[in-house]
Amino acid sequence: MAVHDHSRRALPVAQAAVLTLPPATPAKVSASLLCGAFAGAVAKTAIAPLDRTKIIFQGTNNEALRLLYCTYIKDGFLGLWRGNSATMVRVMPYAAIQFCSHEQYKRVLGGYCGLQGKALPPFPRFLAGSLAGTTAAMLTYPLDLVRARMAVTAKEMYCNILHVFIRISQEEGVRILYRGFSPTILGVIPYAGITFFTYETLKKKTRRSQPYPYERLAFGACAGLIGQSASYPLDIVRRRMQTAGVTGSSYSTILGTMREIVKHEGVVRGLYKGLSMNWVKGPVAVGISFTTFDIMHSLLLQLHQMGYFTP
Repeated sequence: MAVHDHSRRALPVAQAAVLTLPPATPAKVSASLLCGAFAGAVAKTAIAPLDRTKIIFQGTNNEALRLLYCTYIKDGFLGLWRGNSATMVRVMPYAAIQFCSHEQYKRVLGGYCGLQGKALPPFPRFLAGSLAGTTAAMLTYPLDLVRARMAVTAKEMYCNILHVFIRISQEEGVRILYRGFSPTILGVIPYAGITFFTYETLKKKTRRSQPYPYERLAFGACAGLIGQSASYPLDIVRRRMQTAGVTGSSYSTILGTMREIVKHEGVVRGLYKGLSMNWVKGPVAVGISFTTFDIMHSLLLQLHQMGYFTP
């Protein structure tokens, strides 16, 4: 036993911290997954009409408001939420994985930095967010493509989510389900990293152990505004590549898509098309999701400590 203790003391601080890293309990993992899924669903449902407006605006050269007005006349008010079922199928697992993995990445990186249970330094804070966003995007990407297809097509073209998968697989090939994957990952790395970094940093600036809900909303809104502005051109490229099969375009590579957009629409009107719209919906969605997750996560952990919530 003495030899074992001596070996452990001889380890560098970071390695010793990793060895003493407390395991992630099933209750904490379950709470993170449940709260993440619920937070994503609430946020996306709240801004679904604006989200569809953005997708149509990004994917075509037409005026988004005119297309939405035609949708309203043809399909009614609920037509503005067309594709939201596919959004929920994608967003709930995406948000669950993202928030849960972020908690785990923070725990692991905190162990490597010797700061278990404390706020991470700036770069590990950014890295935890980037890794969480990348993990979620890799596991749920086909659902994102399906949602984009449903948002820009007429109701008669695709009956439901399963029908989209079947038609794409039969008519365009299974590989098309990952069209636009590269710009998605390249966009998620700065977006998720900056968003989580900004939110965690602003929370750290408060002198209380828990910020007020309105502060969380404001912090999340700031985080979403900065993160989405930094990664927006890649979001445009992703949408164009995802919807190329139904819009008649031939976008296939990131650089090729960017060149086509800049050539026909210009830099500002092309690569930043709809950014002002994103400044309205993005901060709202991020603020709602971060606030909902934090409040529900704290509540579930308290219920677990009281014996009311078990994984």
